[in-house]
Amino acid sequence: QVQLVESGGGLVQAGDSLRLSCVASLRTFSMYVMAWFRQAPGKERELISAIHWNTRVKYSADSLKDRFTMSRNNAQNTVYLQMNNLKPEDTAVYYCAAKPNGAETYSHWGQGTQVTVSS
Repeated sequence: QVQLVESGGGLVQAGDSLRLSCVASLRTFSMYVMAWFRQAPGKERELISAIHWNTRVKYSADSLKDRFTMSRNNAQNTVYLQMNNLKPEDTAVYYCAAKPNGAETYSHWGQGTQVTVSS
């Protein structure tokens, strides 16, 4: 059974930094693409960044890549999202997701972690 568990969210002030973590219980880690999404109230879910476990090919949203960086630790089955210079508009629930290499849609999702940025 695949399980993704996020942590690291919280309430911060504008300009602060946070690092989110996602631990994945995946038997064949190199066969999955991992990603971070976020969803703000009243808005559609947004893909922030994605990374292949084996090829290190990575996607990052143009609007966020200057402040948000995704990384992974294969030995610990963990992906991270480093978020710097946070802004109130970054307030959202942040989700970790996984899909098999080559799949079109993400089939496994974490429960989400709330990030709230005050001005």
